[in-house]
Amino acid sequence: MTPKEQVHFQILRAIEQNPEISQRDLARQLGVSNGKVHYLIAALVEKGLLKMGHFGRTEGKLSKVAYLLTPEGVRNRAKLTRGYLARKEAEYEALKAEIAALRQAQTEIPGDAASANFLPRHP
Repeated sequence: MTPKEQVHFQILRAIEQNPEISQRDLARQLGVSNGKVHYLIAALVEKGLLKMGHFGRTEGKLSKVAYLLTPEGVRNRAKLTRGYLARKEAEYEALKAEIAALRQAQTEIPGDAASANFLPRHP
């Protein structure tokens, strides 16, 4: 999954969980600027993965925006989720193998013998 796909995945997942999330809250959650979130949401809308709906009025102005994943957006998020899970499972398996190797290496070192090799010897 490319970094761009990862951010798209995070946005689609966050919006699916909370369709009324503001761009400011989304930016804060993702750790990016408000402008970047606006740009990314516009790209997702242009691709047909998101729809924006306005609701609620305050003094004649639209005050709220809700986002809705389109059917294509749901399929895309599912595809990105599969890729994300595959990557995380591979990382997990690699970490398990590294931990097992470190544990094995640790059992092969008798007591304080390993640290004794690094201590300076005085005659």
